[in-house]
Amino acid sequence: MTAPRVERRFVRVPQGEIHCAIAGAGRPVLLLHQTPRSWDEYRDVLPLLGHRFRAIAMDTLGFGDSSKPATGADSIELWAEAAVAVLDALELESVAVVGHHTGAVVAVELAAVHSSRIAAAVLSSAPFVDAAYRAAHSGRAVVDEVERRPDGSHLAELWRLRQPLYPPGDTNLLERFVVDALKAGERAGEGHRVVARYDMERALPSIECPVLLLDASADPHASPFVPRLHAALPTSKVVRIDGGMVPLPDQLPMEFAQAVECFVAGL
Repeated sequence: MTAPRVERRFVRVPQGEIHCAIAGAGRPVLLLHQTPRSWDEYRDVLPLLGHRFRAIAMDTLGFGDSSKPATGADSIELWAEAAVAVLDALELESVAVVGHHTGAVVAVELAAVHSSRIAAAVLSSAPFVDAAYRAAHSGRAVVDEVERRPDGSHLAELWRLRQPLYPPGDTNLLERFVVDALKAGERAGEGHRVVARYDMERALPSIECPVLLLDASADPHASPFVPRLHAALPTSKVVRIDGGMVPLPDQLPMEFAQAVECFVAGL
C-alpha cells in the first residue's frame, strides 16, 4: 500500500504562524508533540495514521518552525488556544487529539476547556500535575537546559542528558532530538517548567470525552502516573506499550499508530 503524501504548510493564527504536517483524509486527528520536539516526533506515525485518517501534526507555538511568542509568555493555556486556532484555520469542527508528554498536557486542556472541539483524547505518557508535582519541580534543574558555550560542548551535554531516556545505541532518535532542542533555544528547558506550572486538577474533572491512556512501560517519568490518571478520568482506558520509552512515537511508530488507530476507529 502506497504511503499517503505528507504535506507541509504554515497556518496563520492570531498567535502567529503555525507549522503543520498533514497526511491522509477522513476523520481528523491532531497530533501534539512533547517539548522541545516538533512535528518530527510523529514523522513515522503520520503516514501510518494517514491511511485511515486526516492526521495533522503541528509544531507547538514556540517550537519547531512555528512562531515564537515573547519570552515568559508560554503556558499550556496559550498553546491550547493556538491549537484551537489551527482547527479554526483548517475549518475542523471536531478532532480526536493525540498528545505525548507535554502534548498530552495540552490535550488535557483542550479536552477540558474546548470540549465541543474534542471528540476524544489520547494521552500518551502524560504526567499527573498536582500540587505535589508542582512543588517538587519548582526551581528544579530540567533535563534539556544547558548553557550555550562557544566550543559547542553544550551539544554533547544535550545528548548526554537525554541518552539514558532513549534506546541504547539509537543515534538517529537522539540526533533528531538535538535538532529540535537547538531550534527551541531557551524553550528547550522552559517547556518542562510550563508543564510544572499547569493546574491539572482544575481540568481533569471537566473531561467527559473518551480517553485513551498510553502507558510506555520503560518511561520512568510517566508510567507511574497512569493509575492516578486512570482513576481521575472515568471515561479512560489504558493500553500498555511494552518497551516504550520517552521517545515513544518515534521509537515505536507502528505500535503507537496501531493503538491510536484502534481507539479512534472505535469511536
